[in-house]
Amino acid sequence: MTDHHYALGLTWQGNRGTGTSGYRDYSRDCVLTADGKPDLLGSADVPFRGDGSRWNPEELLLAALSQCHLLSYLHSAVNHGIVVTAYDDAPVGTMSQVGQGGRFTSVVLRPRVTIADPAQLDLAREIHREASENCFIAASVSFPVTHEPEILVA
Repeated sequence: MTDHHYALGLTWQGNRGTGTSGYRDYSRDCVLTADGKPDLLGSADVPFRGDGSRWNPEELLLAALSQCHLLSYLHSAVNHGIVVTAYDDAPVGTMSQVGQGGRFTSVVLRPRVTIADPAQLDLAREIHREASENCFIAASVSFPVTHEPEILVA
């Protein structure tokens, strides 16, 4: 087994002068930093008093699942001799709030993949399952991550 380690910085930017003196008295804004990368502006989702122009944790989780599946899929495609010429996704996640907490209950990835060889349409569809099994992020969550792929030929 090989361990990989990841690190970043997170700085809260929301003290409006009185800190967390009241629920409406502070901003949920933060900045995420990592060496050699552009800063990522974060906040809470709008229903939780966040700034809608910044990334929220729910979107970042959805993005991580989508990107991980993309990278796993491309790896599987190479292993199976499938030439992918384009790939985009429109993932959707559902989060249920219970009291002050909650959890994601599902994510549906909707990858649209363009391949070069029409004879590989079925195989290109099938390897989404393999990609899902190899995705580190999907393997780390406790809710179902399903796929509704569309396969096109260039």
